[in-house]
Amino acid sequence: MLRKLFGMVLSGVILAGLTMPVMPVLSTPAAAQISAPIERIDVIGTQRIDPETVKSYLLVAVGDAFNPEKLDRSLKTLFDTGLFADVVLSREANALVISVVENPIINRISFEGNQRLKDADLQSEVQLRPRLVFTRARARQDVDRLLAIYRGGGRFAVSIEPKVVQLPQNRVDLIFEINEGPLSRIDAVTFVGNKRFSDNDLRDVVSTKEYAWWAFFETGDSYDPDRLSFDRELLRRHYLKHGYADFRVISAVAELAPDREDFLITFTINEGKRYDIGEVSVTSKIQRVDTTEIAPLLTTKSGNRYNNIDVDDSILAVTDHLGSLGFAFINIQPMIRRHPEDGILDITYQIGEGQKTFVERIVVRGNVRTLDEVIRREMQLVEGDAFNTAKIRRSRKRIRNLGYFRTVKVTTNDGSQPDKAQIVVDVEEQSTGKLSFGFGLSSAENVLGDISLRERNFLGRGQDLRIGLKASSTGSQFDIGFTEPYFLGREFSAGFDLFSETRVEEDASSFDEERQGFTLRTGYRLSPNLKQSVEYTLRNTDVTNVQSDASILVKAQEGQTLVSLLGQKLTYDQRDSRTSPTEGYYLSMSNQLAGLGGDLAYLRTRLRGSYYVPVVDDDWVLRLSGLSGTIFGLNDDVPINERFFLGGSSFSGFERSGVGPRDRVTKDALGGNLFYVGTAELSFPIGFSEALGLRARIFSEVGSLWSIDNSNASVLDSESPRVSAGFGVSWGATLGGIRIDFSEAIVKEDEDETEFLRFSLGTRF
Repeated sequence: MLRKLFGMVLSGVILAGLTMPVMPVLSTPAAAQISAPIERIDVIGTQRIDPETVKSYLLVAVGDAFNPEKLDRSLKTLFDTGLFADVVLSREANALVISVVENPIINRISFEGNQRLKDADLQSEVQLRPRLVFTRARARQDVDRLLAIYRGGGRFAVSIEPKVVQLPQNRVDLIFEINEGPLSRIDAVTFVGNKRFSDNDLRDVVSTKEYAWWAFFETGDSYDPDRLSFDRELLRRHYLKHGYADFRVISAVAELAPDREDFLITFTINEGKRYDIGEVSVTSKIQRVDTTEIAPLLTTKSGNRYNNIDVDDSILAVTDHLGSLGFAFINIQPMIRRHPEDGILDITYQIGEGQKTFVERIVVRGNVRTLDEVIRREMQLVEGDAFNTAKIRRSRKRIRNLGYFRTVKVTTNDGSQPDKAQIVVDVEEQSTGKLSFGFGLSSAENVLGDISLRERNFLGRGQDLRIGLKASSTGSQFDIGFTEPYFLGREFSAGFDLFSETRVEEDASSFDEERQGFTLRTGYRLSPNLKQSVEYTLRNTDVTNVQSDASILVKAQEGQTLVSLLGQKLTYDQRDSRTSPTEGYYLSMSNQLAGLGGDLAYLRTRLRGSYYVPVVDDDWVLRLSGLSGTIFGLNDDVPINERFFLGGSSFSGFERSGVGPRDRVTKDALGGNLFYVGTAELSFPIGFSEALGLRARIFSEVGSLWSIDNSNASVLDSESPRVSAGFGVSWGATLGGIRIDFSEAIVKEDEDETEFLRFSLGTRF
């Protein structure tokens, strides 16, 4: 009972203690100190910066209370200025004390260890400048920019360390110590999943190239992540152009080789199925549009191989046609319906009325050398035009085809109003100059060499400047050429050529020839695939070193003549590639009229055509080609040095100038006024050498050269056809040009000069 009573008393004492009021921690004078206002603000540690400038960043002033939240925000604001390395806020009595350590001022910026890049190039990339405030964060950002520049050039082992040298008056010298490291080259480029095109074919498509010791001026053999992104687009365009509508790049992976220096690039792709075009139709949501008038404008035809370029061309043609009829806001969508089991897809072009949007502004960014005008003139739209997605796609393609830029991106942003849009063109420039040296061996010209300098974007104006020098045992040539692609601001080119050349014809025709002169030329497109050029040439020709035992007809040509030529050339090109075509055709016709002044008057015409057919995939290619020419005098006979000569590289199985009219006694080749050559050639890769790029050819040619004006009994002149056949091997991917041909003249005349072996070996670097 007593124990229970004691517990109740103890509990009451404890509860009473818990309910007693708590005494304040601060005494009454201390509490009054917290609520006291700021009586003064002292700034300590400033050297260059005025103390009042420091106070201007504060969120409190004299007379305000010591508010912890505002003081904390004031501290952050002072740090955010970048002027100070350290800031401390403290309180002494009723005074606010600000202690600062100022960031130093940069006196000088220098670079050490850089050999591949000039100081000026590096300086343009960094943001820090002399007389600016130095901070470690800004220096690290500049280091990241410099690393990106070096890695973009293929040097991924680069290391950069910013060093600071302290100077009086709180100044510093900033030194970027650079160890460039070795160049991270591309050791191999491989493809996984490709069946239709070989690795060699796809290596020609992508801009990333394998390193080769002889390719001194190759820029694509170093690793660049941005270039890989561009290569994905190049592969996509290549496959879409050849009918693979489902193609996609699964991955593009760059891995370090076992030596930890070079890279191995692997593209994993899914080709999908190859499609031909089935039904092509046009529908319109605009009642006033007659679809029967639209169908003939389409370049996509039933039965043809699917090609996304033809789809874009069709959309552009229909857009232009409807635009000429007053339909400014057109939206054309190609709807594709696939039939994988048949390898056919149907295309329906749906014409609808798009949202009324105008181009408010076109912005060009990223061009350093290239003038804005060069890019803007390739745009199919200008400010104020109706917005047109097809023309934007065509504009991007035209800018990319200039060859001046590594990447081209065209994006659309909102304008100042709902019915306006801004077009932004972002480009990344690449090298457009080329200095090349060449040498070679040839069965026709023995040792030959050349040097050439070319700049395709001269002074950033898009102009083409070329200087070349070539010499061999059969002659020499020096020429200078200049082309302005947009003469007088219009879409036609204009240019000139100056030339001086010497031809040694002593072995074939017992004379030498010297030519000096100039050519003025212009060219323009009549359609996307049809181009015409017009030129005027004035040259002085001197036939010299006529041998004493030469033909009488040759001796009669000795001396100088002035030739004034006006010519034109029409070309229609539907090949899938200008350098390595596998399908399509090419046609050209050229005419030259002499007689507008000068000593000679004649008309010369040449016709050329080629047709390419893929036989087995796109590796085996059949080429059927033909070349013919005619020349006839208008007042006088055509001199020997203006006639056609046939043989050598122009007709296999026969020596240079080995076919055609010939002096019966001296055997001098006299040339001819009429000729033709037809060629059938099947080229294919040699299976075991895919990585080496070896290709073989089987060919046969038929042709003839005949007719001279002053023919007589001493001239052997037969128009009977000659026939040759043979095979050859070429290795062009490695040394830049090795070609060996073995050919036999099957049908020939007794006076013809034949050859069995023709080879050439050369390189460019």
